[in-house]
Amino acid sequence: MKEGFYLKTLTHSEAGAGLHLFSVEQAHQIRAFHRTFPMYQPTPLVHLQETAKRLGLADVYVKDESKRFGLNAFKVLGGSYAIGCFLAEKLGLSMEQVSCQLLTAPETRERLGDITFITATDGNHGRGVAWTASQVGMKSVVYMPKGSAMERLENIRAAGAQAAITDMNYDDTVRLAGAHAREKGWVLVQDTSWEGYEEIPAHIMQGYCTMGLEAMEQLPQIPTHIFLQAGVGSMAGAIAGLFAARYGKKRPKVVIVEPNKADCFYRTAGAQDGKLHAVSGPMDTIMAGLACGEPCPLAWDVLKDYADHFISCPDYAAAKGMRMLGNPMPGDQGIISGESGASAFGCMAEILQNPALAHLRDEMGLNEHSRVLLFSTEGDTDRENYRAIVWDGKYPSPR
Repeated sequence: MKEGFYLKTLTHSEAGAGLHLFSVEQAHQIRAFHRTFPMYQPTPLVHLQETAKRLGLADVYVKDESKRFGLNAFKVLGGSYAIGCFLAEKLGLSMEQVSCQLLTAPETRERLGDITFITATDGNHGRGVAWTASQVGMKSVVYMPKGSAMERLENIRAAGAQAAITDMNYDDTVRLAGAHAREKGWVLVQDTSWEGYEEIPAHIMQGYCTMGLEAMEQLPQIPTHIFLQAGVGSMAGAIAGLFAARYGKKRPKVVIVEPNKADCFYRTAGAQDGKLHAVSGPMDTIMAGLACGEPCPLAWDVLKDYADHFISCPDYAAAKGMRMLGNPMPGDQGIISGESGASAFGCMAEILQNPALAHLRDEMGLNEHSRVLLFSTEGDTDRENYRAIVWDGKYPSPR
């Protein structure tokens, strides 16, 4: 498949998958746990009103996750909640009884003993796991795929983990982490699922509901569209599930965005054969956080029923999103957004501004009445590459 923009639209019956894991009631309980961390603050929802006008939309809102827990990305929400759930079970407590203060108390640490958490990551998830493990006095081991940025590796080490970059792609690095967990008796905290490994990935997905609940409360009205970038799909599945659970038939249209070189959800949606379709090989996209070839089955169970459109897009769309968010129309607040964080915004903007893509805009129903919500899931977690793209014009649009 050539580099470009490709759209697959799904039609849904009224009946869909159960959403009990992502109910608003569950989201409130999950956020109650996150609120026990002293550094918790809701991240800003930035209203890009003038930029929306320029794009031909009614409104654009972007949730800025670079402000999350001082870690420059949203991923800590999932890792911290999953680790909290695991430790709660070890203590024989419900999550309503568990807090950061309880988990960091010396007597709790003594009762739990030594535990090592392990994960594979492109950067943000591993940093969140390492940070949480350090907060509760546990050890962590983090593996990264070939080509990972050294800055992201050093940030993970600074958060307290033993970390290394492998010579494998993301999916093989996940398998390596799983093998080491089994061999050494460590606890795998991975943000994708497979047969026999569903509980921790489900808790990670639930953790992201805090971000979605905040957005719901910050929005002045229901959006018409939500654009969500997908790697393994855990964040996209959680947000799509939460908004479907809250709004039912009035839910916003959900648009899933992936890089051309790692578009496993687009391929799965296009096949419509009841099977998951993977992408193999190096997946050398600038959207490092989305360079995942195998879709999370738990996420697909939600997205197949509650996502409306799946887009495969080129790298230059993410670069465009980074530039536009950092330099919006006068009167709008700028957002520092990394390659993965800006991907959905850049994809949307290119579709709206490129006359050759007008058919995609029309198929998704984007017009002057549309109110769009997006999530900038990371800041400049690789500052050297951020400057190369935003300052030096790396990955320009071909038109």
